[in-house]
Amino acid sequence: MKKLVIYGSKKMKGEQYVQGSKNASLPIIVSTILTKGKNVLKRCPNLNDTVNTCKILTMLGCETKRHKDCLTIDTKNLYGFEISKHLMNTMRSSIIFLGAILARCKEAIVYLPGGCAIGKRPIDFHISALEKMGAQIKISGDKLHCKVKDKSLKGATIFLSFPSVGATENIILAAVTAKGTTKIINAAIEPEIEDLCCFLNKCGAKIKMFKTQKQTIVIEGVSSLTPCEYEIMPDRIVASTILCAAAATHGEVLLKSINKNHISHVLEVLSSMGCYIKTYDDNKIFLKSTENLKAVKQIKTMPHPGFPTDLQPIVMALSCLCEGTTVFIETIFENRFQHVNELKKFGAVVEVKDRVAVTKGVPFLHAANVYASDLRAGAALIVAACAAEGISKIYNVPYIDRGYEKVEEQFFKLGANIFRK
Repeated sequence: MKKLVIYGSKKMKGEQYVQGSKNASLPIIVSTILTKGKNVLKRCPNLNDTVNTCKILTMLGCETKRHKDCLTIDTKNLYGFEISKHLMNTMRSSIIFLGAILARCKEAIVYLPGGCAIGKRPIDFHISALEKMGAQIKISGDKLHCKVKDKSLKGATIFLSFPSVGATENIILAAVTAKGTTKIINAAIEPEIEDLCCFLNKCGAKIKMFKTQKQTIVIEGVSSLTPCEYEIMPDRIVASTILCAAAATHGEVLLKSINKNHISHVLEVLSSMGCYIKTYDDNKIFLKSTENLKAVKQIKTMPHPGFPTDLQPIVMALSCLCEGTTVFIETIFENRFQHVNELKKFGAVVEVKDRVAVTKGVPFLHAANVYASDLRAGAALIVAACAAEGISKIYNVPYIDRGYEKVEEQFFKLGANIFRK
């Protein structure tokens, strides 16, 4: 079994170029289906999830080719509209293929998605929205068979009772070539959603985002899209993980090519803990930690622009070393505290009740052998292991590989003694 071996208690120090975003790259890769041609995606991370997404495209008749962080996708010869259950089960985001395939092929057969078991992700929003746009959907067990009633999907006004990222992406992909105008009210407005819209607009789509008007996205359907060359945004969760690890090890790092506005939440938390933070040219961030970090009182996860649920496990690992207590309130996923028992193996003091966790900082952590239960839980364990005294081992590394490109190399370059064995 592959594992990460980390010789902890060494200050992280150095400069790092932030990888491309996992959560932005996946819907953008899927959206190339709509362009019927060759797209070039720069800064596209080489991850398990991007690899599996490309496997699905290949199965549908597309061609994909990678050179370093540049991914070329030719969707001109797409002929299939059914995705195997095996490939659907490899990742939670695979459901967004539904809107793109349905828009291009007028028919789609998919299965309920797999991925990290961090909580329920019902697809009711996806189904009701697509039905409102003119799709007929039959569900048999975990199989979805979808067809367009008429010749094409039609624009509609859709209100989401919860700003679901996946549902928003699916609606956008279905709407860009639909007849008429689609309006998504209470839409998800994460930076990754904005990046998807920017890519599609560069291809000829007509999408406008109104963040202050009930989080509304308006899509005016166009007849066709044109392939383009596009650079994917930096990964804000990876950047935040590196900063938290540097803070936990009392180190100092300079992150390059990262939008400070994308990680404002974690910068505010780190600053409150006592870290020195300075930004340069809007795309460089310097952090220097202090020996005596102070706990922040409360962190509550919320849909964007609130505190990201993906950061909760990572910041919790850091808070275990801060003087004082922090209350974590998780409002997005019901199983997002699976990392707590593993953090306790390092000597962390954490108490959980329902969706509330309370950490009490300790002077130091000790080495442990731990298991990643999901992607972000694995990142939290890396933060703890880098700060812990002794040699730690982290198992279930494929979870981490879903979102961090060669994670051991990224951290090794910053002075961490981390190896994959």
